[in-house]
Amino acid sequence: MSRKILLSIAVLITAASTHAQDVIQSRQYPQNQFRYPLDLPPSTAGSFGELRANHFHSGLDFKTNQRIGFPVHAAYDGYISRVRIQFGGFGQALYITHPNGFTTVYGHIEAFTPEIAKYIRDYQYKNQTFEADIALPVGLFKVSKGDVVATSGNRGASAGPHVHFEIRDTLTQETINPQLFGLTIPDKIPPAISAIGIYHLNGNAFSEKTPKEFLAVTGTNGNYHLTRPQVLNLSGNVGFGISVIDQNSASFNRNGIYSLELKLDGITMYTFAVERFAFDQTHAINAYIDYPVFITARRWVQKCFILPGSRISLYPQSINRGIMAFNDDKLHEVQYIVKDIAGNTSTLTLKVQSNTSAGSAIADKPLGTLMRYDRKSEFINDKVKVIIQPGNLYDDLDFMYSAMPAKPGALSLTHRIHNKLTPIHDDYEIWIKPDVSPGAYADKAVIVNAATGSIGGTYDGGYVKAKARAFGDYYIKLDTVAPVIIPINIRNGSNMKALRAIKLRMSDNLSGIKSYAGKIDGKWVLVEWDYKTKVLSYTFDDSIAAGRHKFEFTVTDIKNNATTFTAEFNR
Repeated sequence: MSRKILLSIAVLITAASTHAQDVIQSRQYPQNQFRYPLDLPPSTAGSFGELRANHFHSGLDFKTNQRIGFPVHAAYDGYISRVRIQFGGFGQALYITHPNGFTTVYGHIEAFTPEIAKYIRDYQYKNQTFEADIALPVGLFKVSKGDVVATSGNRGASAGPHVHFEIRDTLTQETINPQLFGLTIPDKIPPAISAIGIYHLNGNAFSEKTPKEFLAVTGTNGNYHLTRPQVLNLSGNVGFGISVIDQNSASFNRNGIYSLELKLDGITMYTFAVERFAFDQTHAINAYIDYPVFITARRWVQKCFILPGSRISLYPQSINRGIMAFNDDKLHEVQYIVKDIAGNTSTLTLKVQSNTSAGSAIADKPLGTLMRYDRKSEFINDKVKVIIQPGNLYDDLDFMYSAMPAKPGALSLTHRIHNKLTPIHDDYEIWIKPDVSPGAYADKAVIVNAATGSIGGTYDGGYVKAKARAFGDYYIKLDTVAPVIIPINIRNGSNMKALRAIKLRMSDNLSGIKSYAGKIDGKWVLVEWDYKTKVLSYTFDDSIAAGRHKFEFTVTDIKNNATTFTAEFNR
């Protein structure tokens, strides 16, 4: 092998090693292939993997100067493979599949190109639906890198105008940090640490009962220390946590970190890195954070130890799940190393005196029913059944149950199913037996979460059963009340000649809206539903000729109670 080739290999290895020191990642990604989706200087309101309620943020939120209507460009060659219209979420989104094995996603867009818009509208009318998730034929809409595919917007559940941008693995649909592809954001600011947490585990499963303490942290330029310097006296099995945010140089938004390492005497015990994850894993954010503290105080504390039932790919490495045993009466050093994706680093070093004089803690005995995170668990009595499948608990659970008096109008007692401070990854079955027979209205029965409302339900073998996504207080109620329709700019006999659209609102008192449909002169018309204003609108087109017409709008709830609004109007 020639000296020139050997030198080239050495340079590549050195470059890769230098990069690896800056950013923790399991594999390399193509560089200089993808372009930014906007022609604006890159500035973000949200980072990849940032902590959000019930999920990790799945892309980059590119700012659009608080305006809509900027051209959105294809990040690379490919074809438009999917478009989605929904009430919340992205509102309107477009997906482009690329020949390099990746798919890019563009969310909260205002408008599609005319060809795509016509394709979607034809689909909506053919299927008589506003919401649509359409897989497009391969190669029907080919694009080249830089082509305008949409305009930026503020649709769906967005907090302001921006483009949500993702790069996904086409085969697995895992979402990947776009900055690993070279789509970087100017950043010279290291993460800011505000506090640490200390969790005394000692053989017990993590819960709201876990003894914990939080210590304030101060520092600048990446160098942090305890506000009150001290040697920490700890004993037994201990987990650590941290409160930390990051900012880049292009915006004032507080974003999430990229990676976190926790070392004990120089040995890495725990690593977290937001490289890529699958969407069926994203609820495991509730295993990553101190969920009880988040629910009670809305405070983000990132635990630096892994719950045994948390299956998410954001933990590339750990020893003993990050839990440290202090049982040798020696002085130890614990160090946090926190990085953003640009490699800016913040560190915090603690001195820990291991103290065994307190004696070994004994794991607490369950006070209720012990439920294992890795097996099917059930709680059954003569009034209620709770069935949790493996994988839906993040740790073993000392499950508690109690019954309370019935609420006004309820058909059952109120059943306290554990408490809201323990998260569920997906869902579990809950069966409640009515204390008052629903009689002929059995098909109208729903199970209600006292804090969040109806979770639906079906009557089966003397019980009402449903899928619940959270623990809490539950009871049975009947939904016999039809939804309400509130017209905004139309009534019987209205003159609509000068108006662009018919507007109205709808609401339901219990089970929730299942479907709605608008018709003009007996023919289905597209009525769009805006997430932010909750306004429904039909925009007039050339199919509505001048003259007198009849508008009908029907809303049906989940329990098939229906309301229809009718008005004749002139156009």
